[in-house]
Amino acid sequence: MVLPVGVFQEELNKIRAEGLYKEERVIRSPQGVEIRTLESGTVLNSCANNYLGLANHPAIVEAAARALQDHGFGMASVRFICGTQDLHHELENTIAGFFQADDAILYTSCFDANTGLFETILGPEDAVIGDALNHASIIDGIRLCKGPSGRGTAEHYGVMNEIDITTSTLGKAMGGASGGFTAGRKPIIDLLRQRSRPYLFSNTLTPALAAAGIRAFHLVSEAGGLRERLRENTRYFREEIARAGFEIKPGEHPIVPVMLYEADLAQKMAADLLREGIYVVGFFYPVVPKGEARIRVQISAAHEKRHLDEALGAFIRVGRRLGAIR
Repeated sequence: MVLPVGVFQEELNKIRAEGLYKEERVIRSPQGVEIRTLESGTVLNSCANNYLGLANHPAIVEAAARALQDHGFGMASVRFICGTQDLHHELENTIAGFFQADDAILYTSCFDANTGLFETILGPEDAVIGDALNHASIIDGIRLCKGPSGRGTAEHYGVMNEIDITTSTLGKAMGGASGGFTAGRKPIIDLLRQRSRPYLFSNTLTPALAAAGIRAFHLVSEAGGLRERLRENTRYFREEIARAGFEIKPGEHPIVPVMLYEADLAQKMAADLLREGIYVVGFFYPVVPKGEARIRVQISAAHEKRHLDEALGAFIRVGRRLGAIR
């Protein structure tokens, strides 16, 4: 069989012509508020999932380094063969306690956690009601079968005891590396251990990631000030970017979509902002629906007010220059 490389190239050319081609920028420093990039030098990072500023926290780095020494680099196995260490059980118990659940199960990503959940607990006879804005992993998982202390929406609305299953990630606020999990009633978690294909057929989470995850959960439980700082930073940036004349999606969360609608404009604005020393990325189809292009600003507890003001000033200058605001 000869692969139709010409067809693939035509598709790539079409993506470029439509202004939808995604470039990857190279970072030469640890993740943080100020990062060193290959192309643009030191810039202010306003697009990471590093919401609590833990990605390069010394305690998390130390926990990962210690695990490398004590538990090695990788497991070279899936969980049910010889891929389960004490660190994996400790992290699962920590997650279950944090979410007030019976048990928890680890995956190499939240994408795997979501796809592995639905194919295990649902069948062709089940109806699924989902939101159009669900993460791609939830949509794919369904297709395969046919708060104040940081515990999310359920805690915010006081319904934690009514939630049967929680899936989430270790790759964002909880240190920003990788890994996902499902927490819930013990029979559900036990069934996932027996039948969930991503769990059964993927190598286990590395010891360093497991140890870092344990430390991240302890830090989040102990350090309420991080969440308060994130809320205040988010409130300030949302108010000021709207005051400047930009249209943003409403909410209280630290993801601030600055709506531009046109993919070409989103890419130009992101490039101009980078030249101003602000690292953001334009989001456009297929990441968001066609005609809904935006720049997604992501606020961190590690941002200081001067960082936010610097970003706001650059947005205003570039926005006026490109006609996005008056």
